[in-house]
Amino acid sequence: MKTIIFMGTPQFAVPVLKGLIANDQYKVIATVTQPDRAVGRKHVMTASPVKQAALEAGIKVYQPEKLSGSDELAALIDLHADFIVTAAFGQFLPTKLLESVNEAAVNVHASLLPKYRGGAPVHYAIMNGDDKTGVSIIYMIKKMDAGDVIAQESLPIEKTDDVGSMFEKLSILGRDLLLKAMPQLIDGTAKPQPQDEDKVTFSPTIKPEEEQIDISLPAHLVDAKVRGLRPFPVAYVMLDGVRTKLWEVAVLDEKTDLAPGHVVRKTKHELAISTGDNGVISLMQLQPAGKPKQSITDYLNGSRDQFAVGEKVID
Repeated sequence: MKTIIFMGTPQFAVPVLKGLIANDQYKVIATVTQPDRAVGRKHVMTASPVKQAALEAGIKVYQPEKLSGSDELAALIDLHADFIVTAAFGQFLPTKLLESVNEAAVNVHASLLPKYRGGAPVHYAIMNGDDKTGVSIIYMIKKMDAGDVIAQESLPIEKTDDVGSMFEKLSILGRDLLLKAMPQLIDGTAKPQPQDEDKVTFSPTIKPEEEQIDISLPAHLVDAKVRGLRPFPVAYVMLDGVRTKLWEVAVLDEKTDLAPGHVVRKTKHELAISTGDNGVISLMQLQPAGKPKQSITDYLNGSRDQFAVGEKVID
């Protein structure tokens, strides 16, 4: 039975962890995850999904704010596990920890590497309008997401997919791909391939200023950005001067001569807005600052005197 230190934080990592726990060929001897964080308006201290899953399975949990130089690092090195497996952990691993394992340190990364190295690969794949993404199992080295690819598999991105739905799909794919690759790592039959450095792209963590939608983008890319930032951190526009989160839009099969950001059509149940490339979107579900998420019908019911056709309402 091979011993494993598992390192991860969000829900994406949970199926991977549970897959290892359920397999009698492996024993997860420790998990490492981010410290508990304050969540919601009431700032309730909340454990990460990985911590919750590990505690349910009776596995010891380490939560260093920063792994490098911590007491937890020394304890993990002393375990001399056979493998380290990471999945969306969120920290770099010190070289001495990588070198402490008996066999290998591997990462389950949610992209088709070398495309989208970094912390937000699913967000960028959707925002950029890609038609597919996937999972790569790679060796861990000190350079971010740059290790040789042990296994890789793709999934289509449907036009209705958002980050939430793709994370669910990719977490299952990642679990299955890892469990398929592990025996090959153990018996030496794995055939890792180096990444092509000429094809590397990056997906850094989304900055707050990047959450605002550029309404001059073509309609399909406006929709892609809404889905690519849903359910977190959620894209927004300044709608009639109010910061307003866009939870759902629809790309309409029509064109307009209005410049981006103008009202194309308003009814009791529709607010159609011009975008770049003469496109039109319909706002379906939104959330003005300080208010709950609501349908466009409910929103317009409280905005009867706003939004005249031809009026610019989004900068």
